[in-house]
Amino acid sequence: MSIMDHRVLRRAVPAVALFAAVLAWEAFVRLAQVPHFILPAPSRVLVTLWENLGSLAVSWLFTLKITFGALALATAGGVLLAAVFALSPIVELALVPFAVVLQVTPIVAIAPLILIYVESTTAALLLCAWIVAFFPILSNSVLGLRAADPNLRDLFTLYRATPWQRLRWLLVPSALPYFMAGLKISGGLALIGAIVAEFVAGAAGRETGLASRILEASFRTDIPRMYAALLLVTVTGLAIYLLFNLLAKKLLGRWHASELPR
Repeated sequence: MSIMDHRVLRRAVPAVALFAAVLAWEAFVRLAQVPHFILPAPSRVLVTLWENLGSLAVSWLFTLKITFGALALATAGGVLLAAVFALSPIVELALVPFAVVLQVTPIVAIAPLILIYVESTTAALLLCAWIVAFFPILSNSVLGLRAADPNLRDLFTLYRATPWQRLRWLLVPSALPYFMAGLKISGGLALIGAIVAEFVAGAAGRETGLASRILEASFRTDIPRMYAALLLVTVTGLAIYLLFNLLAKKLLGRWHASELPR
């Protein structure tokens, strides 16, 4: 099988499987005559999404703002802190416990406290999503910075490279594949954090995201609208993953084994 045929197959199989699953869902609902207030058919969900596109689009944009804002802060903070850890083991020993505490503490447990202490609901949601997305970036970046070839480390030592030269020309390239893996994980986690935090907040008003639309629909037992909002969340998560997957192929596809054609 040629490389081109293999690439087409890798894209076609997931698409066919997804289409078959949706078709089976549609057929089951129609043949079993399941009421739409229990399980709406995919066609009904799409119609509901189109009919409520205006209100859902505003909430979707707010969710995107929280998600990418938290992801940007997590990326900047995680990479900078990982670089500090690589340059100073003492700082790493001092701060790693705090990072671990943030990771192992469930966001649903600390979100109510954050909402009490932070006056702005938007800022509180952003902070909750950041907490969820931060640790994978940090841990993967630190792991990548430690993964440099020992022989290259000795070579840099032989040439008396400064710490910054070592970081720029050796550690950063070796850490890039690990960082991209962490970015793929954190992208989805930032979206999850934004949704979960808004569920906990029970936010209402103009500045609200898709979680609020799901809550409103559940209170009204409007199941098709719940599925429509959930569809937007799912599509957003898939789009984030595919975006960073494409970015990884662009950055690593020519030289790293993880992204080479198989």
